[in-house]
Amino acid sequence: MTRTTTLTILTCLVTGLVPKPTIADTSIRLDFAAGILALQEATTTDESTAGDSTTATAPTETAGDGPSAEQLAKAAQNPVADMISLPFQNNFTFPTGPGNNAQWVLNIQPVIPIKVNDDINLITRTILPVVYAPSPGAGVSSDFGLGDLQFTAFFSPAKSDGLIWGVGPVFQFPTATSDRLGTDKWSAGPSVVALTMQGPWVIGGLVQNVWSYAGSGGTDVNALLVQPFINYNLPGGWYLTTAPVLTANWKADSSNRWTIPIGGGVGRVLRIGSRPVNIQLQTFYNVERPAGVGEWNIRFQVQLLFPTR
Repeated sequence: MTRTTTLTILTCLVTGLVPKPTIADTSIRLDFAAGILALQEATTTDESTAGDSTTATAPTETAGDGPSAEQLAKAAQNPVADMISLPFQNNFTFPTGPGNNAQWVLNIQPVIPIKVNDDINLITRTILPVVYAPSPGAGVSSDFGLGDLQFTAFFSPAKSDGLIWGVGPVFQFPTATSDRLGTDKWSAGPSVVALTMQGPWVIGGLVQNVWSYAGSGGTDVNALLVQPFINYNLPGGWYLTTAPVLTANWKADSSNRWTIPIGGGVGRVLRIGSRPVNIQLQTFYNVERPAGVGEWNIRFQVQLLFPTR
C-alpha cells in the first residue's frame, strides 16, 4: 500500500468523511489504546446510588457551576460514556536500544459518541500514534512519524443496571509513515469493554484481538490487547488509578510474545478556565517483555472533557 493511500485514509478520518470519533502502535507493542489503551473516557453516575440503574450519559452542566470535579473524575473513567473527550496520551518507554534511550509515543485519542436511538449509543474511538523510535543499533537511524491508526466502534446500552458494557469492531489501518513504525497491514477484530461503578470504585476491563486480512507487510498480524482498570475516587477530583496494557503477539515465539506491565498512579480532574481537564500520571514496570522493549513505561495524559451543556 502506498504512503499516498494511507495519507488519504487519514485525511478522510480527520475531515469527517468517515466517522471521527482507538490499540497502541502494534509495531512497537506499546501501551495500546485503551490502548488503548488507554482507554478511560466518560460516563455519569451518582456516587450515592451505587447498585441502582446507571445512565451511561455524560454529566450534564446545570445552571450553577456544572458537574463537580468528583462527578467528572468518575465520568472520565468509562470508555463507553456518552461524552466527547480528547485525550493526549504520552508514553515513554526506556531504556530502549544500545544507547538506552527512551521511545516516545503520543496517542491522540478523540472519543465521539453517536446516539443511535433511545436505547443504544455508538461510542467511536480513534487512536492516532505519533512515534519517536530511537536507533535500534549501530548504523540504523532513529524514526519519527505516524504509526498505524486504529478505530473502534462500541455499541453500548444508553442505560444499564449495574454492569456497563460495550461491544463492537476494531479496525487498524496501515497509516505508518515508515516500515519501523507500522505493520503495513489492514487488520480488524472484535473489542469488548465492561465495567461497574460501586461507591468511589470504578472497575472494569477491555479486551480486543486483531488479525490482518490484507496489505503488503511481510508479517501477518494476530495481536491481543487486555487492559484492566481500577480507579478509586477521592474528594476534590483526585483519584488513584491503575490501567496496565497487556499485549500478546501470537505470531512471535513464546519468549517474545507477551508484554506484561504492573504499576499505577494518580490523576485529577480540574478546570482550566471553563474547560474541565483530566490529568493523569502512571508508571509501570514490564515484568515480561519482548526483546528490545524497555523495562519501564511512564504514561502522562491530558484529557479535555466536553460534558453535555
